[in-house]
Amino acid sequence: MARKRIVVMYGGKADEHSISCISTAGVLRALDADRFEAVPVGITKTGEWIVDGEDPREWNLADGLPVVEATEGSRRVVLDIALGKDGFLARNADGTLESLGHIDAVFPVLHGPYGEDGTIQGLFEMMGVPYVGCGVLASAACMDKHYTKTLLAAAGIPVAPGITIDARGYDEASGFAADMPALMARIAEAGLAYPLFVKPSRAGSSFGVTKVEHEGDAAELAAAVLEASRHDWRILIEQGIDAREIECAVLRDKAGETPRASLPGEIVLDRRAGGDDQFYDFDSKYMDADASHVEVPADAPADVLERVRDIAVRAFEAVDGMGLSRVDSFVTPDGEIMVNEINTMPGFTPISMYPKAWDATGIDYTTLITTLIDGVTE
Repeated sequence: MARKRIVVMYGGKADEHSISCISTAGVLRALDADRFEAVPVGITKTGEWIVDGEDPREWNLADGLPVVEATEGSRRVVLDIALGKDGFLARNADGTLESLGHIDAVFPVLHGPYGEDGTIQGLFEMMGVPYVGCGVLASAACMDKHYTKTLLAAAGIPVAPGITIDARGYDEASGFAADMPALMARIAEAGLAYPLFVKPSRAGSSFGVTKVEHEGDAAELAAAVLEASRHDWRILIEQGIDAREIECAVLRDKAGETPRASLPGEIVLDRRAGGDDQFYDFDSKYMDADASHVEVPADAPADVLERVRDIAVRAFEAVDGMGLSRVDSFVTPDGEIMVNEINTMPGFTPISMYPKAWDATGIDYTTLITTLIDGVTE
């Protein structure tokens, strides 16, 4: 049987560029080579699509954060949308175009804007090319935490209390200080208790997220809003929840099937045991091996874990999820569960929560990748 040819995309213009590269390294190394032929297509930080660049299989986070760059032997990718699955071309040094061959599907291992937000999904919809993961609506809605919360709340799924602001009209010359009295009044009116988390609405991997500890500290709040605004003009200000964050991997590999939920897992922040007021920022996720570890299943009562799984499936269906998503929930000491966010293309390294959760549930990494691809090509 002929192998299916799968474009595996990585990099991209988002802040999560390097994490996408590391996820792709894991996917390519684990891909069943007897069934699939990978066609790696990288996207530089400026948005240039290339083939024949540096081999992602060689990348390892221990060696630093990789970056997709055009090399002497790389070629730009050109799309002919009208040709659909045969519309992936590469431009040679002499300017001629060469087909990359018939493509059966795309696995866009892209995190963040311009990859996980519905934009590239819309492109492949226009081309008629199957792709792994959520469609345009779910991708766009879940990339924007404000609209995720709007959809979930409409479906009766609890979410963290918060407000959304538009920083485009704020006074950047004053470092947003001039806007803080009105913003602090809004926070008080909404009844939000400190600490607060200030975060970009459309970013991932904890980029731009700040914990604001002190009620009435306008300078602290202004600094947090300014940091978030570097990543997005739409900003969420959410009440900190005294809760554990328990994550659940959801899988619907074929349209019409009922989504499946993995055993829930938990990121354990190891420094909290020593009294450190630690939260799960970028360094804790990726750069500091001693900062955290993954536990699947999470150490919680069986009935709580089952309710986490049920809410994860409900949330996935509420946003019209497809393929894969990781649903992150807060679980309070009294057992209340609320959804924090939905990641439609979660970290996909072998040690990321999504693959580890399915491995603990009985689906190993390679089988998981195969299942996702088969779901859009069979």
